[in-house]
Amino acid sequence: MFVDTYRHKGMRQRLAETVRMKGISDERVVQAIAKVPRHVFLDMAFVEKAYDDAAFPIGQGQTISQPFTVAYQTELLNPEPTERVLEVGTGSGYQACILAELVKEVYSIERIQSLSATARGTIAELGYKNIKLFHGDGNLGLPAFAPYDKILITAATPDFPDALLQQLKVGGVIVAPVGRKRIQQMVRLTKNEDGTFEQERFDQFQFVPMLPGKRGGK
Repeated sequence: MFVDTYRHKGMRQRLAETVRMKGISDERVVQAIAKVPRHVFLDMAFVEKAYDDAAFPIGQGQTISQPFTVAYQTELLNPEPTERVLEVGTGSGYQACILAELVKEVYSIERIQSLSATARGTIAELGYKNIKLFHGDGNLGLPAFAPYDKILITAATPDFPDALLQQLKVGGVIVAPVGRKRIQQMVRLTKNEDGTFEQERFDQFQFVPMLPGKRGGK
């Protein structure tokens, strides 16, 4: 069983205040940051820095995103309590848990088997029942459970994959860091009734690339 001390809780409150001061105005998102124990998702070597507003490696060349980035993407998604959300790029599982605090169901897909397995264990330990994890190619999404109210891509993509756009409900929103270079721009698309999309562009970020296919990994 994971340990969550008063010290951890105090550090989470300070982290929540940090993201609020940096511009996150949705109080639901701030409170989710204050609730989810980020230290559980990190290697013991990083536990003392778990509540710094910084990204850390989680193995396989991947990272757990900076909490402000997690909060920023979540706020742009504007998740609602009745919604079903697809997350592309489970990674550590931290973002999935933030979403799980805010929506009815989270479907999350990860291409690296070892990361998916680790996230599955962590999420089970935390007791989340509304997260469903899958090992697969995020570019293809999870058509068996579509359509989704919202889709969140947590890796850099040169463009929005067609399969994901097709799996989004009319009126739904998809958010992703888009760009082919080292720095990407956060983009939000809203799906119109005629199948077209309204695009909004926001701040710049740096994410690991979204790759095709799936693989194992120890």
